[in-house]
This record gives sequence, structure tokens and C-alpha cells, in this order.
Amino acid sequence: MLIKNQIYEAEITDYTAEGQGVAHIEGCAVFIPNAVAGEKVRVRVEKAQKTWAAGKIVEILEKSPHRVNRECEVAKLCGGCDFRHMSYEEELWAKRARVQDALTRIGGAEVTVEEILGAEQPLHYRNKSQYPVAADGSVGFYKARSHQVIPVERCRIQKPQADAAAQALRTYLRLYGVSCYDEKTRRGLVRYLYVRTNGAGQSLLCVLVNGKKLPHERELVDLLRQAVPETVGVVLGVNTRPTGAVLGQEYRTLWGADVLTDTLCGLTFRLSVPSFYQVNREMAEVLYRRAVEFAGLTGTETVLDLYCGTGTITQVMARHAGRVIGAEIVPEAIEDARANAQRNGVENVEFFCGDAAAAAADFARRGLRPDVICVDPPRKGLAPEVIRAAAQMAPKRIVYVSCDPATLARDVKLLAQEGYRAIRAAAVDMFPGTANVETVVLLEPGQTC
Repeated sequence: MLIKNQIYEAEITDYTAEGQGVAHIEGCAVFIPNAVAGEKVRVRVEKAQKTWAAGKIVEILEKSPHRVNRECEVAKLCGGCDFRHMSYEEELWAKRARVQDALTRIGGAEVTVEEILGAEQPLHYRNKSQYPVAADGSVGFYKARSHQVIPVERCRIQKPQADAAAQALRTYLRLYGVSCYDEKTRRGLVRYLYVRTNGAGQSLLCVLVNGKKLPHERELVDLLRQAVPETVGVVLGVNTRPTGAVLGQEYRTLWGADVLTDTLCGLTFRLSVPSFYQVNREMAEVLYRRAVEFAGLTGTETVLDLYCGTGTITQVMARHAGRVIGAEIVPEAIEDARANAQRNGVENVEFFCGDAAAAAADFARRGLRPDVICVDPPRKGLAPEVIRAAAQMAPKRIVYVSCDPATLARDVKLLAQEGYRAIRAAAVDMFPGTANVETVVLLEPGQTC
């Protein structure tokens, strides 16, 4: 067992899922933030257990050629960009290796991750920004694994419009002395700023509050519009729940529109504040093209799209299929999906509002036999009942789009037990700079494990 506060020399050999470096010292795995594979370092052990330890670099003895200047003054404090200290090439290598390791080690799949598709623009790509507001009026982002707000004036992955709106909110709070939410006492008004920006640079702004209204609402609107001239609407969101949830229970438009439209894969989408939409528009197009390729559509197939959100991938699939059915639990998203399909003139789609597990089970009971099932679940992955119901419908192909390699691998193993094996996999870097990575896996019927 290593000794706490002792300094050891080690070589960084790998990365964790969160982007920390991994070294092995005296047979113990040591996890070291801000490290790059191949570096030799002196590391101080800050926490020691029998089989693992956590450490901090005190000196780099041999620097990796992939180490770069973060160019962000709050990167270490914020913790949002796990890979900002290394080259983009190294980041992509680490992410591809992470997906491969998960599929092989956790999923037991004999499939090779064909490639990782990187972003042409790895900076300022996020089209949705959520800024928590601290009780003292600080506006920024949560420190990693905490609810401590780190003030951030400029973020390298957010749109400039979002940073400008955050600055306008700071000015409003200071000028009018408006209270901000305290998680401990559950008092105070302003909780979050939410900014959504489309490909044309237009923004929909929403301030989430612990109440029904704000003082000086007109002045708030004026400040936000001055800071972000491309604003199409300002919305007030009511969030009185004593949880960490960002979005509210109801919304009131303070000025302009309550929706924003964007173009993705040649289709137009209408987005309200609660609507799900991929945060990186350019890489979403790359992701969806690969999903369509894996689906192997010829124009006649029936496709079931579970977790369809506002119907983005549903409509993209519909252009290549005979019929597509989308299911989603969020009512507002289904409303948007139907409106989007009508606006785009996509007539071979249907949308159902309901839980994915219940929808899949209902479709299976009714004897629906889709040729392809597409799933794009939240980070927790698929519920076991979704997996069973999907297999019961006996599709020719299952296309699994995932934002978490670990839960993806777990579900790949469960799907193998239902007779579906992974035959193709590709990673897509939807979130440059962060530890997150998207994966598309194609599964087809094979021998049951």
C-alpha cells in the first residue's frame, strides 16, 4: 500500500474514463489529473487505498509532445474540460481507446471501433448553455463533482452569445440587488441562466427562478437584448423544486418568441426550452449520418426510434425509410417533433408520447415488427424491459446511439443474451475538450450467449 503524502516517480500509461492519467506504482493503480500518457512524473499521493491511489503531479520529468497550454484561466477550477491540457489528436486517441475498452471488457463484444470522427471546430461548439447562479450572485459553472459555482466570464466551448448573456445577467443582479437561490436554505430567486443558439447565431434565453416572477423584468430583457442582439426571445422558467434540476415546471415569455428554429441535416427543427437537441449541431450531423449508414435503409423499411426527443434522428431516418415511428416521454418534445415533421413535409413518421419501456412493450404486444430499431437513451442506458421488448420484435438491425460507453457496453452484453451481437462500432467526438464521447453500434441477430 502506498503512503499518503509520499512522492513517487512514475510513468503515465493510460487514461481513466474521466480523462485522468493512470500510473502503476508498486503494483497499485494511481489516478493523476492533468497528466498525459507517456510522461514521466513525480507524483504526491493524496489518497491511498489497498488497490488504488489518487495523486497530484509535483514535477514533470519527461513531458509528452501532446501536452499543450490550456489557454483557459479556470480550466483547473472548473473541471468541465478534462482534456484541455493535451492535443486534440491525443484526446481523440484516448476517447477511442475508452470506447474500445468498454465494449471489449464490459460488453464482452468482439467488435473493433472502426474510427473516431473528430470535430473540425473543437471550440465554441455548444449550442445549449446552462449557467448555475450561486447565492452570492456568481454566474458560471459547477466545479467538478460539486455544486460550488466557479465564476466564468469566457468559456472556450460555449458560444460567445452565451457568455454575453451571462455577463448581462451579472449586471442585472448587481444593479437591482435581486436575490439568488441558496441550495441550503432554498430561498432566493435566480437559479440558472439557459441559452440556446442556432446555426445562424440567433439565441433563445431563459432565466430559471424560484418563484413566479422577477423584479425589473423589463430591465432584464433590455440588458439581455443589448448583450445578445440576435436574441429571438426571453423566457422566464419557474423552478421551485428543491432539487438540482435545471428546467422548470412552467414557462412565461417575457419578450419575443418562446421557440428557436435550427437546421440539421437539411431539416428544420422548432426548439422550445425543454426540448432535447444535440448540443453540437455539426457533429450531430456526422453522428446521424453514421447511424443511417448502420441502419442500412433502402427506402422500404419500418423503423422504430425510441427516445426520439424532438424527432431529429426520426426525420433523418424517414428520408431513407418507408415508415418511422418515434417514441418519447417528454410531452413538449413530442409536440415539437410533430410540428417539425409537418414543417418539413415529412409524412412517413408517427410520434407517440410515453416511456420507452412501456412504448416498446406495447409495440411488441401489438405485433409490430420493425426492420430496424434505433435507440438513443440518456446516460443511464436502456432499462432491461426495453431490451427484452426490442428483442421480442425481432428487428433485422438495432442501431444503438450512446453518450456513455460503460452503459452502452453493459447493454450490448444484455442484448447479446437476447440474441443480438455487435458487428460494427464507431465513435463520434460530440464534446471536444470534455471526457464525453458518443458511440454508434450496429447489432444484428446472432447466436444467443
